[in-house]
Amino acid sequence: MHDRSTRRFGLPTATALVTGNIIGGGIFLLPASVAPYGTVSLLAFAVLTVGAIALALVFGRLARRDPRTGGPYVYAREAFGDFAGFLSSWSFWTMAWVSNAALAFGAVGYIDVLLPGEMSKSAKLSMALLALWLPALANLAGTRWVGAVQVVSTVLKYVPLLFVAVVGLFFFDPANLGEFNAGGGSAMGGLTAAAALLLYSYVGVESAAMSAGEVRDPERNVGRASVLGTIAAALVYLLGTVAVFGTVSHDKLVDSEAPFSDAVNAMFSGGWGGTLIAAAAVISIVGSLNGWTLMSAQAPYAAAKDGLFPALFAVKRRGVPVYGVLVGVVLASVLTVLNYTSNSDRVFETLVLITTFSATVPYLLATGAQLYFLLSGRHDEVRRGRLVWDAVLALTGFGFSFWLVAGAGYAAVYQGTLFLFAGVLVYAVIAARSRRQADVDADAAEAEAGGPAPVEAAATAN
Repeated sequence: MHDRSTRRFGLPTATALVTGNIIGGGIFLLPASVAPYGTVSLLAFAVLTVGAIALALVFGRLARRDPRTGGPYVYAREAFGDFAGFLSSWSFWTMAWVSNAALAFGAVGYIDVLLPGEMSKSAKLSMALLALWLPALANLAGTRWVGAVQVVSTVLKYVPLLFVAVVGLFFFDPANLGEFNAGGGSAMGGLTAAAALLLYSYVGVESAAMSAGEVRDPERNVGRASVLGTIAAALVYLLGTVAVFGTVSHDKLVDSEAPFSDAVNAMFSGGWGGTLIAAAAVISIVGSLNGWTLMSAQAPYAAAKDGLFPALFAVKRRGVPVYGVLVGVVLASVLTVLNYTSNSDRVFETLVLITTFSATVPYLLATGAQLYFLLSGRHDEVRRGRLVWDAVLALTGFGFSFWLVAGAGYAAVYQGTLFLFAGVLVYAVIAARSRRQADVDADAAEAEAGGPAPVEAAATAN
């Protein structure tokens, strides 16, 4: 009989994990961020949604083939070997814990709105650390608590966002919309520029695949959760942006620091919109931190089981990789402290740029692995029949991931590449240690047998 604390995620919880990880704090600023480009940004959102759903479908196909925890890492290693698997795991891991620090930083801004008076720097640091450690404690309590927190937080943030999105359509005024291509130049240029800001809105589609080992019936539920969670997030993104565009005048929206709050105030002629949206934003970010704390532990867990990360990362308690959670939250906490105590304003910004590139590496390797399985004649291991359709999905997912790289910008790609190559040194140390251990084991086996090891055993060890 299974311990309740290690109970696996069902489809609703897995879907909430995907939706909760995709929808963070950025949604509350997105309409204002893309407003300068005009309503062409709505078209950009629609195009990106197609790419994100294609990527979610690819993860579902791959999970049918190999439903182990680790998702993109597992697929990359199976297709391209240990080094590719390590790069996928390394990139995802660094992206996750640095992103958690960024989320905690964002939460403080919304908490400041809810509390009377202005917080001191030490108070802001305390709040940021609290935002990191409370989700970590929920993770350490076991997958049962992770799932419970994720479902509750997803509902609490999804409902008010959907409310604004749907009710806003009844207050929609076409006169508020600005020009289609308000940024000037070609429409395609405006589409690309808006897409560059929106691209990372869908990071998190891999969440169910990353935790496939904790999902019940992962061959079916990982794909379903990935698609349903992505569609749920897309619904809020698209409807919410349309509602804000139609309720807040374009000239005001361009300079807005709280577009959803402005939309609520415009709809109901009150001043309580800021408080409502700030509360929803805090819940949204804490829910995202809960899911991303788990993700930051799952990537090194899968690699550690294969000897490609330190062994401690493979230790699980109550269904959760405890050391992965602890190391991730400690690193995020250190980064948060540096952000609030450093005299430089560039430290945090530089590391956040790294995450924008790091997020794309596992996606490119996973979709590349799918193409490899299909083109090498192993498509039956992924999905029987419909080879052309699966190939189209894989190519679309790869194109979406490649677009993510292009949209990250030169600085993000440059700095992210440097950080990625830093992982090569880590891999060299771990691989060398594994090889020495394999040689020691082979020598011990030879000594125990009283002679040279059999050829077959030596070949297997190599």
